Amino acid sequence: MKNDLHMETIAVHGGTRRDDAFGAINEPIYMTSNYRIPTDGTPVDWSGIHSNIYQRNRNVNQMVLQDKLCAMTGAEDGAVFASGVAALAAVFTTFLNSGDHAIVSEVCYSATNLLFREYLPKKYNIEVTLLDTADTEAVRAAVRPNTKLIHVEAPGNPTTGISDLDVIAEIAHSVGALMTVDATFAGPVCIFPLRHGADLEIHSMTKYINGHGDSLGGCVLGRTELVDQVKELAMVNYGGILSPFNAWLIARGLATAPLRMKQHSATAQAVAEFLECCPAVRFVWYPGLKSHPQHDWAVKYMNGQYSGMISFDINGDEKVHQRFLKALKLVTHAVSLGDIESLIVYYDRNSDKLPHYPKVYQEGFFRFSVGLENAEDVIADLKQAMEVCGAL
Repeated sequence: MKNDLHMETIAVHGGTRRDDAFGAINEPIYMTSNYRIPTDGTPVDWSGIHSNIYQRNRNVNQMVLQDKLCAMTGAEDGAVFASGVAALAAVFTTFLNSGDHAIVSEVCYSATNLLFREYLPKKYNIEVTLLDTADTEAVRAAVRPNTKLIHVEAPGNPTTGISDLDVIAEIAHSVGALMTVDATFAGPVCIFPLRHGADLEIHSMTKYINGHGDSLGGCVLGRTELVDQVKELAMVNYGGILSPFNAWLIARGLATAPLRMKQHSATAQAVAEFLECCPAVRFVWYPGLKSHPQHDWAVKYMNGQYSGMISFDINGDEKVHQRFLKALKLVTHAVSLGDIESLIVYYDRNSDKLPHYPKVYQEGFFRFSVGLENAEDVIADLKQAMEVCGAL
């Protein structure tokens, strides 16, 4: 596939097509647990990551999805897993050993936070420093002789914070450490960590890559030498594989990701601008707003599209917040993000995560995943719910 094609075209035609015997336009779903092993002397890779032997090693639909993701991001290779958490755990357990040190975004996805605060230190004797990776000098100061990994989220979950990827990559590589980036909040369209020095790019494909709220998956993208290690340990021997059907669903969703992200970004920008001017709103963070604390880095790294993720809060006590959620008619109170419909979830002031977030978040806030609806309709729903709850 030519590398001068536009993203919309690559999303449809990118990767290696593996035609079936009947010439189907859509890739078939290869529901098989194992494959015939050559008996003609053809060399077989018994690790399974370069040969079709058993579905836990690799399957055709998985390979199609990996190829398309690589074409879109510029990665040499990719590995896909049953969930985003499986992909994250695969990377951390592949490249961190007992006695190693990792630097990690303090504001991060809850499972990542738990892995680095609890499981990796206590079970595997891995040293961890959690800090605000938007503070590059704090990252630099935290480096130790045994630092092997610096992990950031861009944008961060749930605050949408942005880190200076170029500088953090330089810090990591100056001491021989890997830099990994969880780019789930932006998808593979709005940000390109591998272009800015990241060694591995990680996504929960459940979100913007799939985009339809009907399939879980995770991916790791990067250099072949690194991805092969992840595949051998975590796919073959941990067994966190992605099923052929889910791989097929996600590849289907990925084809429309560039179009969806334009709509997500445009609608979220309009909604964020409404929230910023609304007297009922206590604060709002969205990377596309000039008021966002890392807006300049968002402009530098986010390709002119700022995704669909907003965090904000309204004035009022817990009862006001609960009435607001109950009054919403178009927006659904639910976890996850990146779906075609708008989803919102509330972190109340009693959440144990709040002390690790910026001060403005510590009274509670909403994480808002703006869907593909018309911006005027979403704004109207937010406004009427604010009026019903008494915040406006």
